[in-house]
Amino acid sequence: MKSYKDLEIYTQAFDLSVRIYFKTIKLPNPDKFETGSQIRRSSQSIKDNIVEGYGRRRYKADFIKFLVYSHASLLESTSQAEFLNSVHPDTGWKEIEEELNKTGVKIHNFIT
Repeated sequence: MKSYKDLEIYTQAFDLSVRIYFKTIKLPNPDKFETGSQIRRSSQSIKDNIVEGYGRRRYKADFIKFLVYSHASLLESTSQAEFLNSVHPDTGWKEIEEELNKTGVKIHNFIT
């Protein structure tokens, strides 16, 4: 690995955060600013913690710690996607939730 960009978990998390960003700015008020803001931050935290952990990969325990943080942010994002799916059904949040779950499995497998 030459870069964190070579990690499949990073590229998947990055793509999801971009999709979530554009999806949330289309939400109606006040969801755009409340729940939308929260899921934007938590989804970006998934990729950012992978990057920070990669930067500390020399220390395996630190790398794993940041991957665990990444997974926790993913669970938070999943919870927000579940909520948005309940409030705005048939708007594609179920697919986001499913993608988050798939990414969560990959992060978990990478940790183990």
